[in-house]
Formats: sequence, structure tokens, C-alpha cells
Amino acid sequence: MKVVKNYLYNVGYQVLAIIVPLITAAYVSRVLRPEGVGINAFTNSIIQYFILFASMGIGYYGNRQIAYVREDSKKMAQTFWEIQIVKTIMTLIAFIAFEVFMIFYTKQPEYMWAQSINLVAVAFDISWFYEGIENFKVTVLKNSFVKIISMIAIFVLIKGPNDVTLYIIVLAVSTLLGNLTLWPNIRRDLPKISVRILNPWRHFLPMAELFIPQIATQVYVQLNKTMLGGMVSETASGYYQYSDSLVKLVLALVTATGTVMLPHVANAVAKGSMRKVNEMLYKSFDFVSAVSYPMMFGIAAISLTLVPKYYGPGYEPVGPAMMIESIVILMIAWSNALGVQYLVPLNRIKQFTASVTAGAIVNIILNIPLIHLWGLDGAMWSTVISETAVTLYQLIVVRHLLSYKKLFHGSWKYFISGLIMFVVVFWMNRNLKNTWLMMAIEILAGVMIYISIVLILRAPIVYEARDLVIQKLRK
Repeated sequence: MKVVKNYLYNVGYQVLAIIVPLITAAYVSRVLRPEGVGINAFTNSIIQYFILFASMGIGYYGNRQIAYVREDSKKMAQTFWEIQIVKTIMTLIAFIAFEVFMIFYTKQPEYMWAQSINLVAVAFDISWFYEGIENFKVTVLKNSFVKIISMIAIFVLIKGPNDVTLYIIVLAVSTLLGNLTLWPNIRRDLPKISVRILNPWRHFLPMAELFIPQIATQVYVQLNKTMLGGMVSETASGYYQYSDSLVKLVLALVTATGTVMLPHVANAVAKGSMRKVNEMLYKSFDFVSAVSYPMMFGIAAISLTLVPKYYGPGYEPVGPAMMIESIVILMIAWSNALGVQYLVPLNRIKQFTASVTAGAIVNIILNIPLIHLWGLDGAMWSTVISETAVTLYQLIVVRHLLSYKKLFHGSWKYFISGLIMFVVVFWMNRNLKNTWLMMAIEILAGVMIYISIVLILRAPIVYEARDLVIQKLRK
């Protein structure tokens, strides 16, 4: 039940972290217009490269290492401070590199310096520690409060197309404040230890191993926006971000399992319970499949009318782009289960690195010709193919460790249920009146259709849900 609670906490925060910008997006898209939105997307894609260097793979590594030693409070405190020292030093180096970069990059300095607040925030992010000890409540409640405050600030302060810099600052400061709110709990959660026993550099090489896949992942997360901004226009970069934001909102419900399961699996690995580890993976993989199929088909079914209605006039290209990108929901769900929930806690970092590196290489190779030919849609297809390459590579890697039959036992049932749902909802979306009420009816109809067919086909998730309810009632 602890895993379920942590999943719900993490889902709640991940959804809030994306839904707050989406709530404000309908307002911001009209106030800042496509040009302003594009400036934010393009400049943010550049600062993310420095943030990537500062983070140094610590998210996954720190989460896992804390999970390994959490039964020993002194070892846990030592591990925390050693990792945090490395992270602080890397952030300082990254900021110096950014200052050097700004000497040569004279375009849009005001926006870039505003974005640099996001880089400062990295040094104070200790969410990985609370994920490692599986205390998601602390991070969720404190960061949720800050996110809501930032949403209010956007509505109060952002009034016109000239407020792009202020908008960037509000978003960045909210991230910094969210990270700072976690620090008061550290004194209570960790015992005092001597500075003399700290050996931070023993973590550097293992972090570097996880840093490589993080670089590769960011390539096809940020490079598409950067290349669209350079090859097409900054507005196209904004279109990409708005499509990506809606898709990632849906995806957050799925990938939240990775953050929750990583420390749980890592702890089981530390105890030598490999059979338990595999069983957890089978259940988790089935769950993400059951959730991601309807999300993929659902977002594709309503995207063409949802986007112009939500973002307003001038954002029509985002609809078809989002329909293409919806495919990554399933691909990322599977790769998150195989990579983050299985390969990382098993310390099979080389295989994990190779998988995301393969995706990055595919993305780089395809980006230039596809963006040149089809612009925004080309970038989306490049993203889809890249994520597919990652998933296929990971499936090959685990072929001797896991049973494909058990992994995909219920997948065809979820696919059929999702496909039927898509056909019905897409027809409704294209042929019935385009109102918010009708869209709500379409979504409700899709949910009912999917659940009904899953029940009829007796998919594995049905039995898992039944067992969970019985277990809860007995308690």
C-alpha cells in the first residue's frame, strides 16, 4: 500500500507541476502571443543544457543510493551530504560556463539571464533524497503550495506581450522557492555527522555513468526546440513546447511509477530479492500499459479540436503535431518501466546508457532532414522514432532477464480497447458540435468504452484492482 500511496502523491505532484502551466497557458498564449511563447521555449531549451550539466545524473543516482542505505541513518546522512557537495560544485561550474557562453551569445541576453535563475535552483533541489526514503508527501505538499502561488502570480503580473521576461522570472523563481522549502526538513530527517568522514568524489564516476544517459535524453527533449527555433522560427519552437506540455501532462500519470518504484526496487535489490524485483516489474509494466494505451488513443482522438479551442487562434499547427506525438506516451511508458524501474536499480547503467544514446543518435540523424521537409511535424516524427528506438533497445537488453510473454500478457487487450475507443471518440470529435461540454462528453464516453471493453476481455489490470480492493477491505 505504501507504493500505491507514493504513486498517488507523485502523480498528484507531477500532474500539478504540468497542469499549473497548462491552466495559465490558455491565458499566457493569448497575452504573450505565439512569438512570446516561442521566445520562452527557445531560450529555456538553451538553459536546459547548462542545467543538465549541473544536475550530473544526480536525480536517478541519488534516489537509488539513498534507497540502498536508508536503514542506516549515519550512512544515509553521509551519502546525502557527499552527493549534495558534488551537485553544488557542478552547479557552480555550470554557472561559470553559462557566463562564458553569454560573452559570445549576444542574442536575447535579457531573456537568457532570466532563465539562469533555473540554473541556480538546481543547487537546492534535494527531492532525490525524499524520493530515496520514499517520503513523497513532503515534496508534494510543499511544492504544490509554491506552484499554486506561481499560478496566481502569473495571472496578476503578466498583462501583455512585453511581459515575456517577467513571465520567465515568475516560473524560474517558483522552481527555486519550491526547492528551498525542502531544506528545513533535513535537520530533522538526518543526524549530524563529521565533515572529516565525507568523501564526495567517490560518487563522481557513478554519477557520470548516469550523466551520459541524461545527456542523451535531453538531446531529443531540448534539441528539437532548439533546432526548430534555429531552422524554422522561435514560434515553431513554442508550438513544439505547447504540444509537448499537453502530452507530458498525460504522460506524468504513467512515468510517476518510475520515481516511486525505483527506490522500492533498489531496496529489494540490496536485499537480494531478485524474484520479487521481476514480479514487481511485470505488475508495473502491465499497469503502465493499461494506463498509457487509452491516454495515447484519447489524446490523439481529441487533439485537432482541443488545441485551437484551448490555446486560441494562431496555434492551429499544434493539433496535428500533438496527434503525432501522442505515440510517445506508450513508448516512454514502456521505456520508463524497463529503464528507470529495472535497469537503473539493478545497476545496469551501461545498458540503460546505450538505450537512450541510441535514441539520441536516431534523433540527431533524423532531425535535420525531417525538420527541413516538414518543419514542426518533422520534429514530432523524429521524437516518436527516437523514443521507439529507446524502447526497442531496452527490450532487446532484457530479453534474457525477463519473459516477454509475462510482460505483454495483457497488452493486446489494452490495445484493442484503446483502438475501439479512439474510433468512436474521433468520429464524435470530428462530426459533433465543437463545445467544451461536448468534449467533456467525448472524454467520458471514451473512458466508459475503454473500461467496459477491458472488463469484457478480462485484462490483468482487472484482477490486480480486485485484489487491491480486497486487501484494503481486509485491513
